[in-house]
Amino acid sequence: MAADMLSSYDSEFNDVIEFLKLELKSLRTGRATPAIVEDVTVEAYGARTPLVGLASLSAPDARTIVIDPWDKNLLKDIERAVQEAKLGLNPVVQGKIIRISMPPMTEESRRDLVKVVNEKLEQARIGVRGVREKAKAEVVQLEKDKEISEDDKYRTIEQLEKKVGMFNDKIKLIGEDKEKEIMTI
Repeated sequence: MAADMLSSYDSEFNDVIEFLKLELKSLRTGRATPAIVEDVTVEAYGARTPLVGLASLSAPDARTIVIDPWDKNLLKDIERAVQEAKLGLNPVVQGKIIRISMPPMTEESRRDLVKVVNEKLEQARIGVRGVREKAKAEVVQLEKDKEISEDDKYRTIEQLEKKVGMFNDKIKLIGEDKEKEIMTI
């Protein structure tokens, strides 16, 4: 019964990992990728809309992102939205497309980005701890309500700690991969 209860928290642990991956995907690593701008919101048709819903995004080479709006009337709005997104990018309108050249990253900017990655990793670890505390509180409550024995409580908490360790290892691996990607020139 307690093991079933623990597995019900798997989706919450996985949500923390998925959110971390999403957060890290949008970090600029010096290499052009459409993921950097796809979540930029643009004021279009009276609503804030993510850029990915208004244009096709591509990275024809390692230093360039091309935004090709489906509605060419949105060119200026998209350009303004990318500038205001504080991504450190300078979009240039060229005819019916917007081209963004990625500036090369300096050693200092790479180190600063690694610090940001570490902050995001810590937020993910905090998220995992939050899920752990919620699960642990439920186990303690089950024992208080006499639904499980004290031995089952300790066994379940031990299993929970193993699960938390496994997810923290995933977070560490994701962080190491991202750091390697950032520091590779």
